[in-house]
Amino acid sequence: MSAQDQIRETIESNDVVLYMKGTKSMPQCGFSSRVAGILNYMGVDYADVNVLADAEVRQGIKDFSDWPTIPQLYVKGEFVGGCDIITEMTLSGELDQLFTTKGVTFDKDAADKIREANG
Repeated sequence: MSAQDQIRETIESNDVVLYMKGTKSMPQCGFSSRVAGILNYMGVDYADVNVLADAEVRQGIKDFSDWPTIPQLYVKGEFVGGCDIITEMTLSGELDQLFTTKGVTFDKDAADKIREANG
């Protein structure tokens, strides 16, 4: 299976996927840590893919999304963005709206606490 096929299958078979450096329990870069931290705190059930474990996937996800950086968040098969975009969406409430629209379960109180702490 090619890296592109593997990526497509992972994105299609999971509601939320984070391509990141490291894992959700052990991020290996600050940007991946921030996005995983947001998702973990909000109680989102998501698949994490460690791009450091496979060079083909690491390059493949950049080609797949036409986005040059890691991490990359996908919700219901749709590319949402990287660290800066996810941070902005969290603080503006847009991420809550996206999860609600797409039927992804998350802790609304936790999302509100993130905004209060960064307000």
